Amino acid sequence: MADNARAKRLADLIREVVAQKLQRGIKDPRLGSHVTITDTRVTGDLREATVFYTVYGDDEERKAAAAGLESAKGILRSEVGKAAGVKFTPTLTFVMDALPDTARTIEDLLDKARQSDEKVREASAGATYAGEADPYRRPGEDETEPETEADETDDTAK
Repeated sequence: MADNARAKRLADLIREVVAQKLQRGIKDPRLGSHVTITDTRVTGDLREATVFYTVYGDDEERKAAAAGLESAKGILRSEVGKAAGVKFTPTLTFVMDALPDTARTIEDLLDKARQSDEKVREASAGATYAGEADPYRRPGEDETEPETEADETDDTAK
């Protein structure tokens, strides 16, 4: 069983080798400059590596890039084996990274929240307080004391 530091180093190496090979070594038009390697994870036994990628483009380009990566998997694995120098070269699995879609969803939700805040701000622009602006009593202010029954009887007697 390998330690986590070794798996992390191997994952970093795989990410760099795959990115360089995609950029310079593979002539597949489906894997143009619009494929980006975002992350790589290696299992603890160093046998399997998952490579996360994003594709700049529409769904058709994403499907074409996925097919191109599957067809180039053998070449990429042999390049990783040459660079890593490990006893067993990990198998590569390519997974579309969901981070851009998640970020887009969060941005949409934040836009909705900003619009809602703007509507509330517009509605409260001319509003006033229901009571006084400062409803709290402070010591030392003139306080009108309610009249008691004794005061009322004195007034009637006069």
